Amino acid sequence: MSSTGPEATVKRHCGYIAIVGRPNVGKSTLLNHLLRQKISITSRKPQTTRHRIIGISSDATHQCIFVDTPGLHSQFTKTLNRVMNETVISVINDVDMILFLVERLTFNNEDEAVLQALQDIRVPILLVINKVDQLNEKHRLLPYIKKLAEKAGFAEVVPVSALGGHNLDTLENLVKQYLPEGNFLFPKDQVTDRSSRFLAAELIREKVTRQLGDELPYEVTVEIEQFKQEGKILHIHGLILVDKKGQKKILVGKDGDRLKHIGSAAREEMERAFETKVMLNLWVKVKSGWADDERALQSLGYIEPN
Repeated sequence: MSSTGPEATVKRHCGYIAIVGRPNVGKSTLLNHLLRQKISITSRKPQTTRHRIIGISSDATHQCIFVDTPGLHSQFTKTLNRVMNETVISVINDVDMILFLVERLTFNNEDEAVLQALQDIRVPILLVINKVDQLNEKHRLLPYIKKLAEKAGFAEVVPVSALGGHNLDTLENLVKQYLPEGNFLFPKDQVTDRSSRFLAAELIREKVTRQLGDELPYEVTVEIEQFKQEGKILHIHGLILVDKKGQKKILVGKDGDRLKHIGSAAREEMERAFETKVMLNLWVKVKSGWADDERALQSLGYIEPN
């Protein structure tokens, strides 16, 4: 039976859009602001994002499936870093469009490495210049844009402020213009492909990263051992894994104070995200060499099944 009426003539557009760039350039912040809600954790520490995270924005005719990626970096020593780089390369080879995020007036060797990774990609690449609101000498922006535009055949060059929301409407409209025609791949009200359990682990890791900054090295991860709704309370047990005994001491703090602060901050954000009362229990465990152990990385969800 053929369709009739207005619905039959409406063309829909849908596609995957990778957000790529060097570490700490603002990719997760951009994703959260494009979605108008938080699904990807942020901090000032490079390599905060370690997974491929999908954020979905839908209206009546367009479904934008944004893919937040770890920062691509050229120097690494751990298996975890290699796995994250492989995640980025896998994503950019399987999307319909790319947002290449750089910082205002800064294009360094790490940015150049990302550009090299994109050189054989045959989909529209939009160059997004972030943090333009922090630029005092506005006259320097146009020559910078011209210089970057000469580096590759970018479909568009868009100056924005991911954190401040500057020019994001323009970016959204341009993304929709380049979306291929096609049916929606997700329900209109779905915002991410990640589970609440995954988000809980990420929120704990975000609070660890923000609380400790450079005091703790990179080798910290979180495993959710229990995620169970009982009545009006969501019970979550989180295990924070560190590489060395000394790191555990730093993370727990004097009389457990630091761990309490981390737990309190994570619980408050979980209650907002999950819209329910949360009972959060945290433990810290030493698991030496996890970031260099492929089997451990697989069990922790860093290596996704093909």
